[in-house]
Amino acid sequence: MSSSDASPPVEPVGFDIDLTGHEMTRRAHVMAALGDDWDPVAALRGEEEAYDLLYSGLDEEQQRLYDALVAAGVLPRR
Repeated sequence: MSSSDASPPVEPVGFDIDLTGHEMTRRAHVMAALGDDWDPVAALRGEEEAYDLLYSGLDEEQQRLYDALVAAGVLPRR
């Protein structure tokens, strides 16, 4: 190495990036995309109804597997 070559620093170099401003902009865009008529309670209710339909009408083997997954903590108890 010549005397003009920079050697790597001995100590770690601090490298911080503050993404707070970017995150606030992202959230504002998400809320704008959802629109003024978005109802989070209705969305959650619809999700619950979809899960109820998904896990209804299971045959014996499917119910056994579902119960095993709930017991193992993979699926929430409903």
